[in-house]
Amino acid sequence: MMIAEILQKYGVNVRFSSFGEAASYIVMNGYDCNRVPPLDFAWSAEGGFSIKNSIANIPRWLMNFSRQVNCETVSIAQFDPEIVVSDSRLSSVLTAKLLGIPSIVVLNQIKLLLSPRLRQFKIASGFEKINGEFLGLLWTMADKILVPDLPPPYTIAEHNIWDIDSVTKKLQYVGFTSPRLCVSVERINGVLKMLGFTLSDPIVFIHISGPTKTRIPIAKVAIEACRSLHSNIQYVISEGTPTGTHLPKKLAGSGWYYEWCPIRDEIFAMSDLVVLRGGHTAITQAVQFGKPMISIPIADHGEQIGNSQKISKIGSAIMITGKQPQPGEITDAIHKIIDDSAYRKKAEELFNVSLKMNGIDNVVNIIRSYI
Repeated sequence: MMIAEILQKYGVNVRFSSFGEAASYIVMNGYDCNRVPPLDFAWSAEGGFSIKNSIANIPRWLMNFSRQVNCETVSIAQFDPEIVVSDSRLSSVLTAKLLGIPSIVVLNQIKLLLSPRLRQFKIASGFEKINGEFLGLLWTMADKILVPDLPPPYTIAEHNIWDIDSVTKKLQYVGFTSPRLCVSVERINGVLKMLGFTLSDPIVFIHISGPTKTRIPIAKVAIEACRSLHSNIQYVISEGTPTGTHLPKKLAGSGWYYEWCPIRDEIFAMSDLVVLRGGHTAITQAVQFGKPMISIPIADHGEQIGNSQKISKIGSAIMITGKQPQPGEITDAIHKIIDDSAYRKKAEELFNVSLKMNGIDNVVNIIRSYI
């Protein structure tokens, strides 16, 4: 949507295609969106990635993928665009190829990473290499593969991008495509007053994102964890439900809970650390604000675990893993980052590296070169 907003300022007509909550969010923000059949992973009752249920869903995936291509063919042919931009959607890349329309894919996950449990087997690395090369060949149907990440050695999604020979010639690092916002002092002061916060005490932002079934379990754990925080720590928990209420609920101590947080950018800017999932976008947003973080990847989600491992290796984050993280783990990690300035210094170092590339502008300029 940020890219679309800039393109519209240049007089470019834009049409979206998506499904599920993403489609609802796009429409809610006033854009035209073609809804297609869903294609998503399966999740367990505990909020983790379900390998068993995902395998069981393969027949439905194949059917829905075929239906997606049919829907995209009608929609794209009717709209007749000069360029198709795919946000990790293979069906739109394939459709563009069939219709003879140039396409660009913005992608930070080329291969499918297995869960740590499966990676213990020797055959796992071979499988990941084979699926990486196979999927890489499919993605090369696009004219360009744009990686919304930093070049090596700072690539957050290195586990999903590096060492895939089939995509090398079309791969281009463009920088983060998460928003690089400058939040005014007036806006921050307004939010501080509204929440009853002060900058003299630590502020923690627990920013939950991801599929619906993965959000509520971790939100409940986060609420429990915050009950044991030091009395001077202020916090905000955002459940991340686009259709949820914008009005906050008071929690224990100096805490607030949002189903959907309309002041996310202000809280990002004024917080001392961010607790989040291991999704690429969430992590890069924290990097763009120069914040140390606690990353809690979805259980058995290879991509999120890989992202979290890299950011932890850099030294700007603590990674918490497990089927169901315990409240005490989150509490202890929050206290550790607040008390140790080394995490903040590493976060500032990574922030300065990210300043050298504006991913949104780079993607916009590449799109405009086709128009």
